[in-house]
Amino acid sequence: MKTIMNRNGNELTIAVEGRLDTLSAPDLEDQLDDLLQGVERLTFDFEKLEYISSAGLRVLMTAMQILDEPGSVTVRSCNADVMEVLEFTGFVDDLTVE
Repeated sequence: MKTIMNRNGNELTIAVEGRLDTLSAPDLEDQLDDLLQGVERLTFDFEKLEYISSAGLRVLMTAMQILDEPGSVTVRSCNADVMEVLEFTGFVDDLTVE
């Protein structure tokens, strides 16, 4: 997994490339507390994400918990396989999906 982070004031975009799974997700999850300091709007750009596992979903859940008030979490540019996982697990109900 490769990540590219772009911060603009209180907005952070994390572009994720490759697989967000049991091998790669813990690294990103461990960074979230520091990364999200002062962030009110977080966007995950999944244009180049090939696969997301339950460990990757845990990263999204952790981000949502950290940004609970007043922040927001958006996921954009999902491929069909990733979107299917988000829909099946109900994450589309808790995230903004673009």
